[in-house]
Amino acid sequence: MTAPILLFWTCVFLIAYGYAGYPALLRAWGALRPARPAGGRRREPTVVIVLVVHDEEAHIEGRIKNLLALDYPRDRLEIVIGSDGSTDETVARARVFEGAGVRITAFRTRRGKAAVISELVPRCRSEIVVLADARQRFEAGTLRALVGPFADPRVGAVSGQLILTSGPETTPAIRGIGLYWRIESAIRLGESRIDSTIGATGAIYAIRRELFDPIPNDTILDDVLIPMRIVGRGYRVIFEPAARAYDRAGSARQEFVRKVRTIAGNFQLFTRERWLLDPFRNRLWLQTVSHKLLRLFGALLFATVLTATVVLSDRPFFLWALLAQAVFYASALCGGVNEAARRIPLITVPYTVCLLQWATVVAFVRFLTGRQRVAWERAAN
Repeated sequence: MTAPILLFWTCVFLIAYGYAGYPALLRAWGALRPARPAGGRRREPTVVIVLVVHDEEAHIEGRIKNLLALDYPRDRLEIVIGSDGSTDETVARARVFEGAGVRITAFRTRRGKAAVISELVPRCRSEIVVLADARQRFEAGTLRALVGPFADPRVGAVSGQLILTSGPETTPAIRGIGLYWRIESAIRLGESRIDSTIGATGAIYAIRRELFDPIPNDTILDDVLIPMRIVGRGYRVIFEPAARAYDRAGSARQEFVRKVRTIAGNFQLFTRERWLLDPFRNRLWLQTVSHKLLRLFGALLFATVLTATVVLSDRPFFLWALLAQAVFYASALCGGVNEAARRIPLITVPYTVCLLQWATVVAFVRFLTGRQRVAWERAAN
């Protein structure tokens, strides 16, 4: 077997494994050797919800009202708002709720979510810390569902489910993002059933306060680093789909920026947390490589397949493979220049796949050049 043929089939296998093989493996693994379900006597631990916000005057009042309306004993629930250098009316509007037991800490300088979390969480005294964002809304029973698995002492963190809603202005690209989240939730549920999910959903996750260690201020993905460090201490991270947070999907541009930020955070994670790549130190090594690391090589894998196919195009099979790829990329290009065309399934899939690979390239360049900012920046529509 020549080198181009070996490269072609290796990359095709890795692409197929990432998109279909790994989810299938999780289903089979969960059916044959599921982890013991999280159990224990249900109770109502003390809970603190930590909300890190920046210039959220449009959302903060509704968000606090949503949290105060949760179905959980008020004497066992604390709400802490950390304003990360807000320059609008966020702090003033939040202070209206201090009489209801909401605590506000206003930081003058904007440092990013990780820095605020590392400063606020050690000050908390509740057993369970719930980390959330300002934009989303929780269902009334979400908090009970989120803290329920902590009845099992083996559980160190619990991730809820983010559900994206859409309005009449929904575009095909936004519907694609919603599909991505549904697939992601299915993967996390499969991982949770066999042991632990890789990371959590930043908009809704909870940890045992005693397991929290401050993280570097420039951390991009607190919702992956914090849970994985808890896994490293021998605990499980559970995905609880009954704990639901709702958010409206942003524009296609906004969602692309979010994806670039997330991927850049994964590059940062693997660069710093080298133990994640050591099968002797990370019991979730296979899941980590399959779920997170392999995705970072997606663009390289697709490019290698195309290059190998061109080199081998003098053979009938590879000539047909080259024609198939030409149709695939032409469809993606058509979706890129014509939004209406993205409604056609044969164009939607190539367009979405290529968009994700382009996001990976942009994220890698930003990470490599240090241009990915720690503090979240809203993208223009």
